[in-house]
Amino acid sequence: MARWTLRERIRGKVNRDSYESLDAAVAELEGRVGRHERGAGAQPEGGGLMRRIDPVQQVVARLELAGPGRIRAGVDVRGDGSSEAWTGRFRRELVEQRPGETAAGALQRTLRDRVG
Repeated sequence: MARWTLRERIRGKVNRDSYESLDAAVAELEGRVGRHERGAGAQPEGGGLMRRIDPVQQVVARLELAGPGRIRAGVDVRGDGSSEAWTGRFRRELVEQRPGETAAGALQRTLRDRVG
């Protein structure tokens, strides 16, 4: 059976957990994304001498799934509470969200198509 690893990166700290199925890994990822979205509340950084970085430009949490066949995909939670799914390791491609679909749901749909 394929194993999936979920890495959660928050301000330099990394947590890793393993799951036996894609469904279990995505369910955990979705719960964590929701928790980070509710608690995002980042403030603008910089200004004055350095470039201003608005909350929508800040990644407050990155959740990455690694699976069979070198699959890499994940969800970035932004400082304003929004999130976006992506695939790839070095060249990340955004996953298009359909109306009414969460970032985790879009990621799961994309990974199901790849894994089969």
